[in-house]
Amino acid sequence: MPECQNCESFVTDAYARVFTPDGESEPRVCPNCEDKIRDGAQVREARSTRRT
Repeated sequence: MPECQNCESFVTDAYARVFTPDGESEPRVCPNCEDKIRDGAQVREARSTRRT
């Protein structure tokens, strides 16, 4: 099962297939990561907290 490289949370195979860059097997961040977000091909610190 794929896991987030940042917080080690479980992610679905479909999420990993869509949000994992070529050559990687696991995503760098996931929706559970409150401190990081995807910004294009990069990962950066979140500028504000997420509202869930």
